Amino acid sequence: MTPDPATPAPDAESGAEVADEQVSADNAPESGTNRKRHFGRDLAVIVIAALVLTILLKAFVVQVFSIPSGSMENTLLPGDRILVNKLVYRFRPIERGDIVVFSGSGSWDPATPGPSNPFVRFWDDATSLVGIAGPGTDYVKRVIGVPGDHVVCCNAQGQVTVNGVPLSEKSYLFPGAVPSQVRFNVTVPSGRLWVMGDNRGDSADSRYRRTDPGSGTIPESAVVGRAFLIISPPSRITDLPIPNTFQQAGFRAAAAVAAAPPAEVGGGVAVAAAGTLAWRRRRRH
Repeated sequence: MTPDPATPAPDAESGAEVADEQVSADNAPESGTNRKRHFGRDLAVIVIAALVLTILLKAFVVQVFSIPSGSMENTLLPGDRILVNKLVYRFRPIERGDIVVFSGSGSWDPATPGPSNPFVRFWDDATSLVGIAGPGTDYVKRVIGVPGDHVVCCNAQGQVTVNGVPLSEKSYLFPGAVPSQVRFNVTVPSGRLWVMGDNRGDSADSRYRRTDPGSGTIPESAVVGRAFLIISPPSRITDLPIPNTFQQAGFRAAAAVAAAPPAEVGGGVAVAAAGTLAWRRRRRH
């Protein structure tokens, strides 16, 4: 069939013009609505990724805790936020002098299962990420005795001794505080720890837990991690090293414990003193 001469066939130039128009249309700027949609999507991805990463860090690596009371003064002050290493005890044992955060559930406090409501659990996790969770069953104390240690208060100089070695505690005890007004004589059972606050006059610690499971000691399995850094407020930022007194060579003489007897806290003095601190027992330390 012969083409109609009145209808000219498109030439190369006209084809090029069509292609150019298509390219121009493809490169046209996005509308404001599309830009906002893409920005919102990218922002949501970033927030979700950051939240997931933070939850993983909190669950396995580090966690922030807030100090609610004065039981560890002046090492830790009320309102301090501390960073707790949750991995360190996978690589080394808990050591004397470590400041540890531990759960009192089932030892110093009744066993408390977590909330069954997933939204409540999520909220608890979210607030604990930055150390603003409300009071619970987590405590912070200094480890004085590890499994097998014989911890006594006090020698003729009024010092706490561990395996017969006196502790020089002036560097970390609350100014003017004595090592303990409560006498005790403890052999720490296997798998447990004897812990005390640095503010001995205001710390409901192992000395006052005679009637609790473990006779005041806490299970090593309850330890969340080691407090190693104060991160807030800015004026308080510092590390939390083990005091030199816990590096004494005599501590290495501690006998290994396979079947140690339960901890024994000296006599009625501890029981009587515990009554004066009963009102503190429900406080979070």
